[in-house]
Parts: sequence; C-alpha cells; structure tokens
Amino acid sequence: MKIKFCGAAREVTGSAHLITLNDGFKILLDCGLYQGGDDDGQAGDGKSMAGFNEKWLFDPKEIDCLVLSHAHIDHTGRVPKLVADGFGGKIFSTHATRDLCAIMLLDSAKIQENDAAYHNKKKGFNEPERQPLYTMENVSQAMRQFASYNYEQWFHIHPDVRVMYRDAGHILGSATVTLEIKENGKITRFGFTGDIGRPDRPILGDPLPMPELDYLICESTYGDRDHETAPNEVEHFVAIVNHTCVEKKGKLIIPAFSVGRTQEIVYMLDKLQHAGRLPKVSVYVDSPLAVNATQVFENHPECFDEEVHRYMIEDENPFGFNDLYYIRSSEGSIKLNSTNKPCIIISASGMMNAGRIRHHLLHNIENHRNTFLIVGYCAPNTPGGLLRDGAKSLYVLGHNKQVLADIEVMDSFSAHGDRKEMLDMLSNQTKSCKKVWLVHGTIDRQEKWRDYLMEHGFKDVGIPQLGEEEQL
Repeated sequence: MKIKFCGAAREVTGSAHLITLNDGFKILLDCGLYQGGDDDGQAGDGKSMAGFNEKWLFDPKEIDCLVLSHAHIDHTGRVPKLVADGFGGKIFSTHATRDLCAIMLLDSAKIQENDAAYHNKKKGFNEPERQPLYTMENVSQAMRQFASYNYEQWFHIHPDVRVMYRDAGHILGSATVTLEIKENGKITRFGFTGDIGRPDRPILGDPLPMPELDYLICESTYGDRDHETAPNEVEHFVAIVNHTCVEKKGKLIIPAFSVGRTQEIVYMLDKLQHAGRLPKVSVYVDSPLAVNATQVFENHPECFDEEVHRYMIEDENPFGFNDLYYIRSSEGSIKLNSTNKPCIIISASGMMNAGRIRHHLLHNIENHRNTFLIVGYCAPNTPGGLLRDGAKSLYVLGHNKQVLADIEVMDSFSAHGDRKEMLDMLSNQTKSCKKVWLVHGTIDRQEKWRDYLMEHGFKDVGIPQLGEEEQL
C-alpha cells in the first residue's frame, strides 16, 4: 500500500490524497479546488501552483472510487472535472454532504461558466478563448455517481476495504474517514481527519475521536494557536455590532462562507434578537448559495446538537427572525450598496475573492463608518488575507481602493479546531499510530503543530510535499 499527496500539501486548499492498494485498487480521499488567490501563487515549499486545478497528479480514469470528507469546495470542488476527465467510479459521502454538494458544485460551475463567458466577450483578438473548469452538465453526471451513508456505519468500497464516517463537527455532514484495509491477512486502519471542527460550537455536534489507527492524515489549519473562548466571542461580537451600527451608524459587513459560517452567525443573531440584545437594524444574508444551504440545514436536524434542539422548542426556526432578509436576486444585492442605513450584511465568499462580497468591498471599504468583520481563515493574496495582514489599500474589481473602514477579525468563529481542541480529539492515537502526515496548512503552522504533537506523545509526524509518495 502506498500514499501520494496530490493536494493541500503545505497549502490550506485543494485537498486530495491517493491511496493505492497492493492489488492496484486506487482510493482518492477528497478532490478539492485550489483557492489560493492568484493562479500563479506558490505552495509552502516554493512550488508554483499555476494550473493546479487543470492538471492531475494521477490519471482520473484509473481511480476506482472517491471518498469525500465534507462538502467545502476546497475538498470537493474538482469532483465534476474528475468525472469529466474519465472517472467513472462511485463517490462516497454522508447524506448531508451529498445534499450540500448538489447545490455547491452547481454554484461553482455556474460561476466558472459565467467567468469564462465574460472573459471571452472582453478578450483581445488574438487571445484564446477560456473554457470553464467544468460545466453544470458535468455536475449533474457527478451527482449520479454519489452513494451516501450515515455516521457510524461500516460499508465496503472493495472486498477487502471497509469505511466508516464519524462526525467531525466541522460543517453539516462533515466526517472523519476510517479505512479498514485487509492485505496479506493483516488488517491496517488508515485514517483521514478531513477538517476537524470545534467542541461546544453552536448547531453541530462535537468532533468525535476516531477508532485507534495505524496511520493518519491530519489537517493543521490552526495547529499553531488557541482560539478565543465562546463567552468572550458573544460579547466581542455584540460590541462590534453596537459600535458599527449604533455609534458609527454604519454597515457591518461580514464575509462568510455560504455553508456553515453563515448559518452559525445567523443562529447567533437569532438568539441575540430573541434575548433582546440585538439593536433594531436589518440583517441581510446576501448569497443565493447561502439561502439554499440554509434550506439543506433545515432538512438535516439529525446533525444538530442538543442545544439547538432545546432552543427549537422556544423558536422553531433558528435561522429566521424579524428584520432578517435572505437576498437571492442580484437586484436586491445591488440595492444594499446604495443604502445609507445601518445594517448587517452577511455575504460570500469568506475570503472576499469571489461572489457578491467583492461588490460590497468595492462600495464600502472607503467609508470610515463601516466595519468589515473577518470570521475565518483567508488564504494569502486574497482580499481577505491582505486585510487580515493590515493592507492600507486594495485592488478591487479594477479599482484601487483605500482601506478606511474598520477591519475586525474573530477567529473564534472558525470551524477548524485549534491545536488543543485537535489534540483532545486525537489523544487516543498516541499508542497505536505509527505515523501522522500533516496536510491542509501552511508550512509555518505545520511545523509548530508537528512539534506540539510530538511533545504530546506522537512518535513520527511528517509534512509531505505536493506530489510526494510513500510506500507503507
């Protein structure tokens, strides 16, 4: 058996890891889109990431099956291209991941088709036409190849390989992946964390420990830090709302991923409004994908934690309250840029490098009354990443803009566990696990996470490069 790291190696996006069994059977874990900002960016080891999304480090036709950890685009965003390029096997996921992929991949395809059409309309005479990475038709074909399963249910993907999903607490339907592989009369347990969530977060259940493993691929997004605690988080958030919307009479603009982060913020606002702690301002969720994703959340209450179920006894809709408006149309989104009334706008994307948030950035970043609240990881060179790093000006949709609005950061909203939270989930692995490979993180954070793990009992922790292959 061997493992090849085909994405998210010393990078935070583009998750893809290939396991090849001794009989040649190939299992792909995740198939994500690289979202690092500029297409000519570099990986943590200095390798160019130009063309990553268009190329493969394997032959798609040779992949026998795909096992997905969760629906985020950096873990699933190249699935339709995999299918278009010849993959004909089954795509395994949880039920909620399948439902989220159905809307998220269509949204991704639509964006790519529109971007290609816009580029081709504006291109020069000798400039070649741009093709989308994949089309909505490719998405439809990919969805026909899905097979979904519950948590805690073993299922076979090969006569000698069975898989179990366990709740990772990251987003709706997210899971850790345990593969039990029988070769030469010996059973090996191989684990993949996907993205590890956080305990005691709203809406979702806590991440659960995996079975004892022999080998583990582990994420490392926040392996170098501890997050703000929840009680401080609510007070900090309320203070930002009051300062922006009441004292400055401005707009609080929150770039947030359409799936997970948006619903968590809406749920927090719902509870604050229910408790009489929210100022009398309108709240807008400005993202068609977020609207659709919220409906998927409502269809999967089995993924909710006990706190939400208790709250729903008092408020049957935890994602809706007076003065909350879901905006689907582009016309409704445009109107938000012309209003001068204090309000809260939640819009995608979380890194501010795509979607409607770019227009809110363009129209609002030079107004000192406004605040942009960053609530999650932003890749370097994206507008969100630049603002996190203290940029004084930004190039937005062809315009150079001065950063005059306030910039606030709250990593406590992150759906990724910090180093202590991840270690708590992995603590049962120290005796059994022969080797851990760190993925889904920048090299500086991975090095600190590696040291932290080894200080706490893990013996062999590696940081693979993109394309690295290892025989087990």
